[in-house]
Amino acid sequence: MELDDALGLIAEVPDFPEPGVLFRDLSPLFADAGAFKTVTDALASTLDPSVDALAGVEARGFLLAAAVGYARGLGVVLIRKPGKLPQVAGRVDYALEYGTATVELPSGVVRPGQRIAVLDDVLATGGTVAATGKLLEDAGAVVDSVSVVLELAALGGREVLGNRKIHALRTC
Repeated sequence: MELDDALGLIAEVPDFPEPGVLFRDLSPLFADAGAFKTVTDALASTLDPSVDALAGVEARGFLLAAAVGYARGLGVVLIRKPGKLPQVAGRVDYALEYGTATVELPSGVVRPGQRIAVLDDVLATGGTVAATGKLLEDAGAVVDSVSVVLELAALGGREVLGNRKIHALRTC
């Protein structure tokens, strides 16, 4: 399957989770084996060979990071929502385009100096990725890059992330 065809499966859902928000739903893409493979391979190709591990952001980032990690032979650090971890190395609160959220890093999963690429489904305001980067760097890791399926350029996430290397399979 061609990448454009795979990305064409992303559904747009107006007024979710609240009025005025246009939600991009990757569920149809994940449900199609050919599309999921195509997107996994495309994300894997964005990674520098020096990357030691991937960070996946709950929940869709878990799917992507696990698939890319398997394809590239890399481990996956799971960035979790609060209350899911028995031991927490760090916690960051941040703003979303429609509210606030928190992410946590499990204890003992990141080594100082480890080069980690962050994977997620959508780059919107950049808050989730910025919070993830802070968690990883506070633990001593080096954030190598950020790879996403979809970037919503109008929401300015790239600007929030400063000079981080960002790879988006599609920008709209």
